[in-house]
Amino acid sequence: MIRRLTSADIDEIFSLSQFAFQYNLVEEELEEQKKREDAELTWGYFQDGRLAAKMKIWPLEVYIHGRTFAMGGVASVATWPEHRRQGMVKQLLTHGLKGMKEAGQSVSFLYPFSFSYYRKYGWEHLIDQKKYTLKREQLPRFDLVSGRVERRTSDDLPLLKQIYEEYAPQYNGPLKRSDDWWLHRSPLQKKGSTIAVYFDQAGNPRGYMIYSVKKRVMQINEMVYLDEGGRRGLWQLIANHDSMIDQVTVIAPPDDHLPFLLPDPRIEQEVIPYFMGRIVDVQAFLEQFPFQVEGKMEPLVLHVKDTIATWNHGTFELRLDQTGQVDVRVLEQSRRHTPAAVQCDIQTLSAMLLGDRRPSTLYEIGRLTGDEEQIRQWERLVPVRTAYFPDFF
Repeated sequence: MIRRLTSADIDEIFSLSQFAFQYNLVEEELEEQKKREDAELTWGYFQDGRLAAKMKIWPLEVYIHGRTFAMGGVASVATWPEHRRQGMVKQLLTHGLKGMKEAGQSVSFLYPFSFSYYRKYGWEHLIDQKKYTLKREQLPRFDLVSGRVERRTSDDLPLLKQIYEEYAPQYNGPLKRSDDWWLHRSPLQKKGSTIAVYFDQAGNPRGYMIYSVKKRVMQINEMVYLDEGGRRGLWQLIANHDSMIDQVTVIAPPDDHLPFLLPDPRIEQEVIPYFMGRIVDVQAFLEQFPFQVEGKMEPLVLHVKDTIATWNHGTFELRLDQTGQVDVRVLEQSRRHTPAAVQCDIQTLSAMLLGDRRPSTLYEIGRLTGDEEQIRQWERLVPVRTAYFPDFF
């Protein structure tokens, strides 16, 4: 039996989580987390009246090509060992996808323990992170900027939000953070963090950084800047820590080009496969997607394969007007076999529209098939934007 959990299930939720994810909270920490836990976000699979498996779905919003989309964030998926490999998680995921569709959450993200496992259920690798590690002698020495850096506290959340909400929509994937998320889930809540804000010469906030220094290592937990002055001002602050650090680590978007700006670009760099995503409701998602339309065009026909969220499995006709508005219709069986069509599975469609994989690339590697002219049309219609997700759940 699958049901939504309640506060009466809190002890079972934390018992399974601590076992499955191999952590232990001291009593004070456990009680604090129990107070904050919203049990109703979690679905449980019960056997003989006991919780056997569970899955949380965070109700969130993300930026995709500059627009906000309701997103179901899948997290805390866990099963007791004696109940594994019995299809419980598959049933929870299928049940969760139905619930997301009903809640208007047309997309879903998750952090996988295994990419291949979640690909079976329609999620696809969308987002990478770039991690830099710089030795002290490799720190950039940019020309002095005309602005200033000030240390701030979490009381200055409105200021940080102002900067973040201008920065985040330029990528595909970042959360539209609520105040509660900022205070309890973002890098802001990490113990021992310092907050620094860069202001330009006119006094406008153009960047911020949340970081910590411990055992001569400076860890940048979040760096956000709106222009090159903001970037250089924050790196100038990092370089000013040179007497107390031996190393700096920072997470950056995949399209960041810091090494090009350095005297010695041979810093340690690591590209880390990070989050997966999937389209939950193809029709609803396509109707909201900001296509890049230039002039009048013929309808597009798209065949989608989705064996888990079966409402997506079928053929869609897209009619776009010159303003980018789209009318999406599900074609009847008799009209599905048109030769002028493009075919793909839900994973490929998600990579193309949620992530930053180009239609032409997906066609070259055989993930997107069909009429070449329609492939070229998709290439023109889908905006170019890097995928990035600076949070975790």
